[in-house]
This record gives sequence, C-alpha cells and structure tokens, in this order.
Amino acid sequence: MKTIFHVDMDAFFVSVEQIFDPSLKGKPVIVGGQAHERGVVSAASYEARKFGVHSAMPLRAAYQHCPHAIFVDGHPERYREYSRKAFEVLQQFSPQVEMASIDEAYLDLTGTERLHGPPLLAAHKLHERMKAITGLNCSIGIAASRVAAKVASDQAKPNGILWIPPGQEADFLAPLDIRKIPGVGRVTERKLKALGIHRVGDLAAVDPGFLESKFGGWGLALAGKSKGLDAGGWFDADIGANGDPKSISHEHTFNEDTADPSALEAMLSRLSEMVGRRLREHGLFARTVQLKLRYADFSTYTRAHTLERGTQLDIDLLEEARLLFRRAWTGRPVRLLGVQAGSLDGDTGQINLLTGERSERWRKALEAADRMRDKFGESSVSIASGMKARFRERTHENPAGLPGKGSKQ
Repeated sequence: MKTIFHVDMDAFFVSVEQIFDPSLKGKPVIVGGQAHERGVVSAASYEARKFGVHSAMPLRAAYQHCPHAIFVDGHPERYREYSRKAFEVLQQFSPQVEMASIDEAYLDLTGTERLHGPPLLAAHKLHERMKAITGLNCSIGIAASRVAAKVASDQAKPNGILWIPPGQEADFLAPLDIRKIPGVGRVTERKLKALGIHRVGDLAAVDPGFLESKFGGWGLALAGKSKGLDAGGWFDADIGANGDPKSISHEHTFNEDTADPSALEAMLSRLSEMVGRRLREHGLFARTVQLKLRYADFSTYTRAHTLERGTQLDIDLLEEARLLFRRAWTGRPVRLLGVQAGSLDGDTGQINLLTGERSERWRKALEAADRMRDKFGESSVSIASGMKARFRERTHENPAGLPGKGSKQ
C-alpha cells in the first residue's frame, strides 16, 4: 500500500510577502495587482477570504468585497526562491517529489517508515522542518492515493495535517461537496447537480456506465476519483512520471485596450519569449504555434499554424505569432493577446540545412540568456523587440524556473 503526501503551502504568495513585510501579518492582503487594474487575485490572506475574496477573482471585484484590503503587486522571483527552498526540504524526506505547481507537491513516502517513522510522525517532522527552514506554514494530506491526499490537505488547512488510513478513502470523501474532487469545475458541477449528484458519496453510488454515457472517459475517471482512486489523465501515472505539459502558453490582458501596432507586436515578442523559455526548460519542441486575440468587446479568436519542424527558439515562435496576428487583426482595440505552443515533442524532427546554422546561433544565445535569467531573474534579459512590453509576470501562472522542472537537454 502506498503512502502519498500532498504538501500545500498555506496562502503561499501572501505568506512570502509577509516575510518581506511583517506589517502585513494579521491583515486582509490581496496579491496580484492594484484594486483598479484588470488582473485577477493570485492569492488572498485568510483575513481577506472571510469577505468572499478568492483566487482568480477580478481585482476590481475583490475591492468591492473587501475595500479595506491591502493590495500588493506580485513578486514572482521571491515566490520561485521560496518554492526552491520548500522543494529542498521535501527532497530531504523522499527522492520521489513532484511539484504540481509553485506552491504544492506530491511525495511518495512508501517504504520510508524506518527512516522517518509512521505517516503521522513523518508529517509532523516535515511540518516542523518546513517552518524552521522557510518560515512558511504548510498543510499536509496523507493517503494511499494522490486524489485522497490532495483533498485531505485542503481539509487540513490552514497549517494542519490529515491522515486518511488505507481503506477509508471512500468514507472520507463521501460527505464532501463534489467540487472537492480534483478536476471538477463549475461546468461539471452544474451538470452533476442537474443529475441530482451533490456529494462525492452520491457520485460513488452512480453506475460508472451511466457516468460514461454522460461524460465519456471523464465520467469513468470521476467514478474512480469518487472512491479515492487515482484516475484520469494526470493522476494515472506514478509521481514524477509525466511532468511534461501538453501545451505551453502565456497571455496578457492590457490595462487599457490598445490599437497601437508597435505595442501589440512588442507584447507578442515578450509572450513568445516566455513560451520559448518554458519549452527549453522542459526540453520540448513545438510543432504548432497558436495566437489568441481578444478585442475590447470580449470577442475572442484563435489562429494556429503547424511548422515544418519543431522549435524551442523565441525568434521562431515570434515570427509565426507575428504572421498570425497580422493576418487576423482587424485594427480594432485589443484587450488580450496570447501565444501558445502545441504538438510538443522531445525532438526537432528533420534539420533544415539552409537554416540550421542560424538556429544553432540562436540556440547558443538563448542558452546563455536562460543562464542569466536563472541567476538574475526572468526580466534580466529580453529580446529587443519585446523591451517595450515589460509587464509584471502573472503570479498565479506556473512560470519557468520551478524546482524539479529543469531542462532535460
């Protein structure tokens, strides 16, 4: 029987900000930008959550809920630094660590009882060491599956530990709302509740064949998850076995809609640069580049192009994104731009002899740039055409430079 820990840092962004500014402790704090901006909440302190503020809520809506809150711009470099510190602590307990995001991770502690003791004792040791080394609190869920461990850590918040003994996963999950199941969002929730399924126990009682008829393969995964089993997509593989993303994207919402071509193309350059950095981090090459274009009236369009061979070079991504943009843009004010790399593979495919030398020069230059970014931060080096598009990195995204996600090259 496996012993899986899910470690979730409590109000991570807020907690890191409080280390740098202790005056924020005990106050309603919202991280992600200023109250008048178009962005969304990256994190909220527990004092702000009492007023209904939550992650991904528009900043302006958060201000309406909690006008006396302190709004703080995010500092991704700080969060990466403390994520690395947390990762180093986790590695002291198990070599099998998978960072699910910048502030949460799974550990496989199966067979480590002689080293760390039984699950609860090991969790208390980890809890104390995390606080001592990073100054941060975390919540830990323990179970025989990742699904149950993740739900348990959420139930243990803040700063708690919850162990689900083997065989009791279904009983633990049964009384919880179906939204507690990882992967169940608002759309799935509405569909399930329309079928009279409100609790996880209701879901577990439904015939899997019926769920499959309503939701396809996702219905079978839901049936498994409702019983505390790791099922569906990302949960199917062992910890650390499938860390590669299916696609990589970055997007930016302008504070004010703009129809300035130079500003828009500068933003495409910056977004392409960010996507390229992530591709190299994972050792992946993209065969498809997709543009996302949203106008002031919220009408949204996507355009994509498949490349002759895979790339992880910023300049290749930019050239494709720029062509797609010039063909699609009508001249109307733009609210949002996004660049996505898809059809990812670990190989470039057939090398083009005419462009190979150019690509090699770019590869060496970008490797040097990545080393500079690792040392001095993501904003330390940039393509010249993107210099006019500097903006705060969205702290609720998973950025480049996360621990345990280094390049495979």
